[in-house]
Amino acid sequence: MTRFAKYTWGVLIYNVAVIIWGTYVRATGSGAACGAHWPLCNGEVIPLAPQTATLVEYSHRLMSGVALIAVIVLTVWAFRAYPQKHLARVGATLSLIFIISEALVGAGLVLFKLAGDNTSITRAFTTSIHLINTFLLLATLTLTAWWASGGRALYIRSDRKSWLFIIGFVGMLVLGTSGAIAALGDALFPSQTFAAGFAADLDPTSHLFLRLRIFHPFIAIAVGLYLMILSASFGFAHTRAKRFAATLIAIIAVQWIVGVVNVVLLAPAWMQMLHLLITDALWITFILMMATLFGDAATVVETLVASPLPLPAK
Repeated sequence: MTRFAKYTWGVLIYNVAVIIWGTYVRATGSGAACGAHWPLCNGEVIPLAPQTATLVEYSHRLMSGVALIAVIVLTVWAFRAYPQKHLARVGATLSLIFIISEALVGAGLVLFKLAGDNTSITRAFTTSIHLINTFLLLATLTLTAWWASGGRALYIRSDRKSWLFIIGFVGMLVLGTSGAIAALGDALFPSQTFAAGFAADLDPTSHLFLRLRIFHPFIAIAVGLYLMILSASFGFAHTRAKRFAATLIAIIAVQWIVGVVNVVLLAPAWMQMLHLLITDALWITFILMMATLFGDAATVVETLVASPLPLPAK
């Protein structure tokens, strides 16, 4: 654990905190509190007479700005500390690309008035892109920290095991996207009772966000079971990946419980924040399990290349 590795793990944790606070911004409807201005807030660098919603949105912008600076420092440090073609450089560069695109998508949500009480399909599409980009940012930061801590390159081939994990990877992105749309429905069309919310989900005249919301629990169960089976099939048979596999299964079980409680309590802001925090932990653990399994495969290949079988004696 070099200083760079510790710093990278810290940047990863900080970005998770930024993401969770962004959930509070959305859940409280504070996303439009700075108006259609970015990076300014209502035309001001520092709002002089802010309301509570403005403080919530402005604080998230400040946190996001610090996250961007932290990743820039991470990238410069990686290029100064590691030689050419080192994996830490690759991971840091990808992290920088994704955090810049994260900022651009966030700016687009504000400038095109796709925050606050906007209920357009465009908002759902942009929010989905935002969620996918966020997951990819967390994945690249996780891999950068992993490689800086001594992890190997991922050796992914066109075989059954690789495809099964790619399906799991894509499944997590689909699950996250469905969760983002469900959260939009919760925030924009709050229900007074559980029965009323369930009825709205089944009502063909309800808004599309509500009619799509009902699919999220089924996607969560399907993807969760798939990842459990994947972890039990490949992770438990591997000495170093076993801890990540066991952790992943435990997180999925906890997430199902939290998801049920979230629905029953009508998705209060604090429960949405907890729900997303566990989702981020699940995603990071899945990436670490993949890095361990496929990194060890790379080690085997490197060993075979470095030490070829001896030729038979003449």
